[in-house]
Amino acid sequence: MSGRTRMALCAAAATLMAACALLPLVSPITWLMQAIFLLSIQTGVGMAARRVPLARPLTVAAQALVALMLLTLTFAGRQAIIGVIPGPEAFRHFADLLQAGGDDVSRYSIPAPLSDGIRLMLIGGVLIIGLAVDTLAVTFRSAAPAGLPLLALYSVAAGLSDGGADWLWFLVAAMGYLMLLLAEGRDRLSQWGRVFGGAPRTPGGEPTGALAPVRTGRRIGVVALGIALVVPLALPAMNGGLLDAAGAGVGPGSGRGGTVSAVNPLVSLRDSLNVDEDREVISLKTNTADLSNLYLRIVSLDEFDGTTWEPAKRSIEAVPDRFPTPIGLGPDVRRAEVETTISAADWYAQNWLPMPYPPSGVDIDGRWRYEPLGMTVVGDRRQTTRGATYTVRSLDVQPTPEQLADAPEPPAALKREFTELPGSLPAVVAETAREVTKGATSHYQQAVKLQDYFAITGGFQYDTDVKVGSGRTAIARFLRDKQGFCVHFSFAMAAMARSLDIPARVAVGFAPGTPQGDDSVSVGLRDAHAWPELYFEGVGWTRFEPTPTRGSAPSYTQSDTPGSTVPDVARPSQSTSTGPSATPSASESCAGQNPQLCASESPQAAVPSGGDGPKWYVLLAWVLGGAAALLIPAAPMLWRLRTRAVRLGAHGRAEADIPLHTLAVWQELTDTAWDFGIPPDDSQTPRKTAARIVRLGHFDPPAAASVHRVADAVEQVLYAPSPRPTAGLAQDVRRVRSDLRSKATWTTNLRALLAPRSSVRVAWALTEWWTDVKRRARAARPTLRRPSTPGQQG
Repeated sequence: MSGRTRMALCAAAATLMAACALLPLVSPITWLMQAIFLLSIQTGVGMAARRVPLARPLTVAAQALVALMLLTLTFAGRQAIIGVIPGPEAFRHFADLLQAGGDDVSRYSIPAPLSDGIRLMLIGGVLIIGLAVDTLAVTFRSAAPAGLPLLALYSVAAGLSDGGADWLWFLVAAMGYLMLLLAEGRDRLSQWGRVFGGAPRTPGGEPTGALAPVRTGRRIGVVALGIALVVPLALPAMNGGLLDAAGAGVGPGSGRGGTVSAVNPLVSLRDSLNVDEDREVISLKTNTADLSNLYLRIVSLDEFDGTTWEPAKRSIEAVPDRFPTPIGLGPDVRRAEVETTISAADWYAQNWLPMPYPPSGVDIDGRWRYEPLGMTVVGDRRQTTRGATYTVRSLDVQPTPEQLADAPEPPAALKREFTELPGSLPAVVAETAREVTKGATSHYQQAVKLQDYFAITGGFQYDTDVKVGSGRTAIARFLRDKQGFCVHFSFAMAAMARSLDIPARVAVGFAPGTPQGDDSVSVGLRDAHAWPELYFEGVGWTRFEPTPTRGSAPSYTQSDTPGSTVPDVARPSQSTSTGPSATPSASESCAGQNPQLCASESPQAAVPSGGDGPKWYVLLAWVLGGAAALLIPAAPMLWRLRTRAVRLGAHGRAEADIPLHTLAVWQELTDTAWDFGIPPDDSQTPRKTAARIVRLGHFDPPAAASVHRVADAVEQVLYAPSPRPTAGLAQDVRRVRSDLRSKATWTTNLRALLAPRSSVRVAWALTEWWTDVKRRARAARPTLRRPSTPGQQG
């Protein structure tokens, strides 16, 4: 098998190995068989075109044309000319399929059904990546850059998957890339002669010198792959999605202990609000007659870093039969227990359980766990809501404005945690909060004024097309532009409430849905919502609604703003529950429910007192990881620059220093020629080596004379009884290198700079060192002689 053929097969195999990362995204996986068949044909066309041989651009064009015809035959045969030649109708059909595939990707959770649109995106993507890899690695004979399209293919899959087996798909893709590199290395080394074959072996089978570079390459590849798998474990993790298929991860355990963390839902929430088709996410039935308060809460965001709100990492435990009374809810606040039966759609796979707040109990099958502080339920070991039906008992808390206005100060620990603001928050946020709430005599009045400012008097407009925004000035920009959707309103109000010393957090979930004719309520994607929750001692966490035209303002926040055009919201029905009000337990204050939080900050929930930014070791890990990511690819270049500087630098004036300097300069000359494509041949004398370098390098007369002058100096050192020092050898090597650079193509110059061939000497040196270490270890090991048996002689 020729080297080109082997490289083409390895390129196709590497593409398919990287494509395996897409397997968890779609079900069934029959598309992979089609991709293998079509990619094989595309690869075969490239092999035939190179054997003819066709020019490189024509080879790529032939492969691209065949790939297009194959896709036409598979997906648009009826719209094509004689079934394989794409025309205008075929291209319109492709466009329709791609649009439908994009809609399906945003609509379905993982694994998505294998629709025609998604199948075209998968198979077409594999063929495009396969063509790019084949073009770079085989047609243009440069395997290293072929890793970029492979990385793109893997990154798309890793960015969409839920991360359960990302390491496995990374391992498969990386092995494919290493296989491609080793195939190229074997092909190149086979053209360089016996000097790069293998080290000679003794009769006992032990190598007497350095191992073959290909074998060394395998070992280096295995070590690098191992480092790539292990190092990320020490770096901070990045997760994705909350309202989409992938949610948070849960710590290990059997329902007793562990931790849970979640991620920012901004992009997913915006995408849910902007969908063309408002698909039903949840259907529910409830025994309350007032649906205005039936918000389905998923998780609360309680940590604010100046840029965005995020959930804290908190301890979790087994789901109790009955949840404790919410923190801060006093016995004199009116409440009614509501029972709601919820059914999630078969395609909605959410790790967090949507529930009315505050819940007092849940009946659900599966592996679920409970986070006490946020009163949320989260799936364990990839448990999701897909197709689940469950019953939630919750409290419809009905405080009066007077109870909220007379609320005492919250516990110090809770206030300290939930009023924390970073110093980087623009001053305009607090200034606007003070200006809006001027004249308020209580935290409750301040909260109502903030809600009215966003929903009624401030001139804000609801617009889901506005980007979420990032950076320290995102809230200030929203206050200036006055356009946004629920994320902007809830984030801004919570931050402004904290600036007024009101404990605040942001809840994410669904606003009340639409009643149906069968007494059920339908909750769709466009009901995805975020709202602020403010804490009042004696009432607990209390919902507010600052987003105009969304949800419903709670009855206890009835506006007294003159000239308000917003109609009064009906107070909760007196027949909210079929049973009497729930009787609170003996002590329902914070001290009764969570003495640890009242006495001191919870170790899981407390905000670090050392500042509002990331911890120092997190920053250090990111810095070290970034430095490693930059230095590892640049290591060959940095080693080569350092080696050249040492070899051509100043040297001692003593007679013993002359041979060392001359041999170092000669080594630099041969390595420079090697970097530019002239491999060394250690079997030749310096004079013949110089003649060979001059012939292959097509040097100008001054550069050719420099090569021979360095060779003459080396012969003096090797053979003369008293070698004479030769001045200007370092300058001769620089002249040779300049001449090589001027004649080489830009790709050769780039290769000589970033990936110099002579850097393989590092691997050879390490191999020799390791071989010597093993030899010394065997020599130092005591030899145990076998004892003689009785009667056995000598």
